[in-house]
Amino acid sequence: MSLILKSVRSGRMDCIGELPLTRKQDLLLSTDSVVIETRIQHLSESVFAGLCEIVGTSQLVAIRRETVDIKEMMERRVKLYDWVIGMMSGSRREGFRLEGSDLDTMYWLNNHRVIMAMSQSVYYNTANTTLILSDSSESPPGFTLLQLLTPITSRSVQSACVRMNDRVYISSSIYRQITCSSVGINSTVHGPCASGVHAGQEYDYAYCFVCDFWPPSASSWINRCHAWPDPEVVDDIVRNGCHFVAIGHPLGPHEEEEWRCSFSQAEQKCVYAMNHCQFLTYGLLKIYLKEVINQQLDETSKLLCSYHIKTTIFWAIQQNTLPHWCPQNLLAGFWVCFKLLLKWVYEGTCPNFFIPQNNLFLTKVHGSAQNRLFVQLHELYKKGLACLLQSSSIRSNIIDVLYNPRAFVCTDESIMKSEVQYDAELFMEIYVNATIHTVNLPSCVKYLYAVEQLVDSPLTQYQVITLQTLTASFLQNTAFVLHNMYTNTSVNKKMYIADKISCQMLKLAAKFGCISDMLYIAMYYYKTLRYREALSVIEMTKVRLAQPYLMYRGHVGRERYIDTTLSQAALDELQVLVHHDQRMYVRDISRDISWEILGICQQITGNLQAALYSYQQSLTQYPFHNTQTATQSRIQDITGAVPHE
Repeated sequence: MSLILKSVRSGRMDCIGELPLTRKQDLLLSTDSVVIETRIQHLSESVFAGLCEIVGTSQLVAIRRETVDIKEMMERRVKLYDWVIGMMSGSRREGFRLEGSDLDTMYWLNNHRVIMAMSQSVYYNTANTTLILSDSSESPPGFTLLQLLTPITSRSVQSACVRMNDRVYISSSIYRQITCSSVGINSTVHGPCASGVHAGQEYDYAYCFVCDFWPPSASSWINRCHAWPDPEVVDDIVRNGCHFVAIGHPLGPHEEEEWRCSFSQAEQKCVYAMNHCQFLTYGLLKIYLKEVINQQLDETSKLLCSYHIKTTIFWAIQQNTLPHWCPQNLLAGFWVCFKLLLKWVYEGTCPNFFIPQNNLFLTKVHGSAQNRLFVQLHELYKKGLACLLQSSSIRSNIIDVLYNPRAFVCTDESIMKSEVQYDAELFMEIYVNATIHTVNLPSCVKYLYAVEQLVDSPLTQYQVITLQTLTASFLQNTAFVLHNMYTNTSVNKKMYIADKISCQMLKLAAKFGCISDMLYIAMYYYKTLRYREALSVIEMTKVRLAQPYLMYRGHVGRERYIDTTLSQAALDELQVLVHHDQRMYVRDISRDISWEILGICQQITGNLQAALYSYQQSLTQYPFHNTQTATQSRIQDITGAVPHE
């Protein structure tokens, strides 16, 4: 039999498809619109829970974003080279970790700036900054020519210069070819990017120019932002300007010379401004594009891309078509976006979110290809929400609820993931994304100075941990760079001072870095022929590495991992009980082991002073459980310290 699924059209429920099942169900047989809406909300909750597993909870997404954010904050303060990693962009920067996602990164010359008008040149020192003027007078919306205004020092820019109408412009096609060829022999040009595979990871590197000003052609976007994003976000976006990537408009008069205005940074801030249900809806659309839409016909499989999906969700949120984006309305949000995309394909118009006059479908979705794509999408539309059953990632979340409509679905993110899962994600993200290599003393000093600046900034808990890890790395690199600089010098005093500083830096790094960072101290002692001290540090490190809650690149004994959120209250209760019990609950023969257990718990949570006191109290009790040797060993572990010079 068939079940009529309903969705949302202009705030009302409308019939959009049928879902065949193999056994009789009464899920949606009711004609009561309230009942139907309630059941679709239940389906939405199930899909929401499934997407939290596939895409991530809001906390997981925050971890991914904030570890990259703090790294880029650090790099922008340092600026060691003319080329800087401006930012990671694309889906990974937005917080996705979907299978098959490539690594998108934008690079630009730090001493080159694009201006929108000659009057803006007063903000720059032309002695050390090359100024470029955006001239969009003859280009299609969203595109521009870049006119060189001041002398250049970059060979790549100089080689890409062409003369038109007695003016010097930077050719996007020449510049793209030069920069892409410098990436590697296996790189190919893909749009404005150099694309390839490195260590199994697909990448897209876009070499561009940065502009500190908001383009006049996007001024209407500012006026459109009444409800979303918030005014603070809009101000931040406008204040940070835009970029120009090396690709021209295929129908423009100067395709080989034109540059496209890129709003990657603004888009990232808009995605950050989404609530988690909106972000998961965005994720669902990306998944559906990959698993369903682009698997239908070869001739239409490359017409739509993830950027069209992003544009769709942006417009859907800003137009306030769905008043409440929440787990119960997730499928309604998906359907709003799907219908908007279908409408755009029918009309052959996909307006850029920032410059609506720039039709993203203009050169791809038109003619017979447009007709075939519309027919394909309309067939999916006629199935209604049942079209989601074609997605292998989402199907089970829908089927489970349809077969068991009374099943409880948890949408409380706070209990979806354990603390160990969040910690594993955090340290894996730090390991993969937040690594900075310093190779000489000046760069080491600059990064340490940047740390000093960031320490006083308002940072999240994840950014603090990432900054600690990065700082430990900077201190270690600096210590060994210093050692290498003064090892072969004939001035003993300089060697002695450098050695003292190196030792202090390594010990400081071990205090707030990972436990394994202690091994850098052992390496340094070995390198300076202090073998006894090196062995002592190694033995101490082995003891600390035996603790049950340690993690290495996501590997951890999960069954032994402690959930500190829940355990702290239990520990407080245990402490009160052991300290103040008047033999009501703890008998005399159990007091030695009770103090011992309390001490172990306190040591695990890092409260070493309290643990030491508890172990000492255990030794004063009647030794019924014969734990004295173990207690004394634990006391020695706590009182032990890294050997001093």
